[in-house]
Amino acid sequence: MNTSPPTQARPAHPSFREAFLYWLKLGFISFGGPAGQIAIMHQELVEKRRWISEHRFLHALNYCMLLPGPEAQQLAIYIGWLLHRTWGGIVAGVLFVLPSLFILAALTYVYLAFGNLTFVQGVFNGIKPAVVAIVVFAAWRIGSRALKNNVLWALAAASFVAIFVFGVPFPYIVLVAGILGYIGGRVMPDKFRVGGGHGASDKDYGPALIDDDTPPMAHTRFRWSYLVTLLIAALALWVGAMAMLEDPVLRDMGEFFTKAALLTFGGAYAVLPYVYQGGVETYGWLTGTQMIDGLALGETTPGPLIMVVSFVGFVGAWTKEIFGPDALALAGMAGATVATFFTFLPSFVFILAGAPLVESTHGDLKFTAPLTGITAAVVGVVLNLALFFGWHVILPRATEAAPFAGGFEWFYALISLAAFIALWKYKQDIMKVIAVCAAIGLVFTYLR
Repeated sequence: MNTSPPTQARPAHPSFREAFLYWLKLGFISFGGPAGQIAIMHQELVEKRRWISEHRFLHALNYCMLLPGPEAQQLAIYIGWLLHRTWGGIVAGVLFVLPSLFILAALTYVYLAFGNLTFVQGVFNGIKPAVVAIVVFAAWRIGSRALKNNVLWALAAASFVAIFVFGVPFPYIVLVAGILGYIGGRVMPDKFRVGGGHGASDKDYGPALIDDDTPPMAHTRFRWSYLVTLLIAALALWVGAMAMLEDPVLRDMGEFFTKAALLTFGGAYAVLPYVYQGGVETYGWLTGTQMIDGLALGETTPGPLIMVVSFVGFVGAWTKEIFGPDALALAGMAGATVATFFTFLPSFVFILAGAPLVESTHGDLKFTAPLTGITAAVVGVVLNLALFFGWHVILPRATEAAPFAGGFEWFYALISLAAFIALWKYKQDIMKVIAVCAAIGLVFTYLR
């Protein structure tokens, strides 16, 4: 008698409704940054539901890692497109960020309307030092993966000096780093043959709906007509949306966040300095302290961290009173929506336009030399951001004219140090660290 376990059957193709409900659920539980979000999708789509195989999942992810923009959201678009064509990708990508938009907008309203309450101030007093630790930890995490030799260390140091000492705008740092990476890849390829990518784990979870040997589906084949139609539709959508923005503040946001969307190489932390330069220094939509608070809210809500742009848009439209002093909430929601729309539109174009080309081969994709250079430069930029946030937290009364004026907040410095040790040495969850720091800040504020 044969006692061997029965062979697993290939799962049935999910209906559009079934996929819709999964992407909606994902939008509400996608905590933990890109690593956590990708892990959630892998566990559900590869291991449990087996809608896509391990190698196909990683192949799609490697392509998303090459692009500017949030890779976890782009991966959702890619898999949604594989399952249910263009509309499947659009639904997956929209639902990945839509819950976060409404949750973050609601929290931002509470922050602006009730921020003077001692309770709210106490919570944020504890969260701000945690944010400093989180950004330092992000710089360490990116650097430990990207800076594998002295050349890349020098590139990271140069980018730090450029932005910290000379105030060079972030886009120019990215451009120069990419050019140096391209040159370095030709002159000293061994120095630039490092970087990201995700390898397969070689685990077998059973036959998948989209398996390694699944023949290409009709809609995944590259077609010039599809590409041209997609690009025309995306351009028309962008132009139409810009034409609807009569208020100059919203128009500035549309243009600014479109540029930001094309610069998010290396994750959200990499583009935050650019968002800060534009939102705080150029347009005056919010203050540096509010930017720290926005990052704190972004860390505590589902969705990609780059959703902090919706906070910037909300605060900017509220501060500028674009609809008058009696419609601040409506103005904030309009600003948050504009920032989110223009930030994420390019991600849909990148995936829906490029995925058919990627599907034509299942060979592994690797980071190019220019991207390796950009990633190295990002380390210096993120470190600068950490110092800026830390300066605001431990010397809150200092100014650019008097950078060390006012009292030193030793207690908040200790919170930052403790939070960093919890993240770095003890591998604690970011959400838990933020919650503990918020509680400590609340108690300290009431006792002070």
